[in-house]
Amino acid sequence: MSQSLDLPKIDELAQELATIQQTGSKRIALLGSRHVPITHQHLIEMMSYALVLSGNRLLTSGATGTNAAAIRGAMRADPNLLTVILPQSLDRQPLESRKQLEEVMHLVEKPENNGLSLAEASAICNAEIVSRCQQLICFAFHDSVTLLKTCQEAEEQRKVVTLFYFD
Repeated sequence: MSQSLDLPKIDELAQELATIQQTGSKRIALLGSRHVPITHQHLIEMMSYALVLSGNRLLTSGATGTNAAAIRGAMRADPNLLTVILPQSLDRQPLESRKQLEEVMHLVEKPENNGLSLAEASAICNAEIVSRCQQLICFAFHDSVTLLKTCQEAEEQRKVVTLFYFD
């Protein structure tokens, strides 16, 4: 009796290994939930600080929680290596996020998505972020539908995906 195993193809493994072993700078996307305890935010901030300090370019979005922590860390390390892509225009972002976002040098607004729901605009935004990165680091809950879909799409594009669950 023979069974078919769902194993990755050799070229996929080689591409992932090459990305992991790459010693130069990478384009790393860091995304995650808005609902993050402050202790976790500190860890995310330290991670983004270290990634940027190592010369990596960091991409994220502008929401509170995970993304705000990633922005804080990257801004401390080297603001020039941070790109923030918003799902909608800056004036549609929460008031508590705007002050931080106004300090970001490489800020991409998407006013054409202002007519969409935040969930729809976020899915489009996440897809653009993934298209620009080599690796995705994501912090989510098991019921974070948009984020989990983003991780699946990144894997389908053969990006290296590291997914951390809060629950």
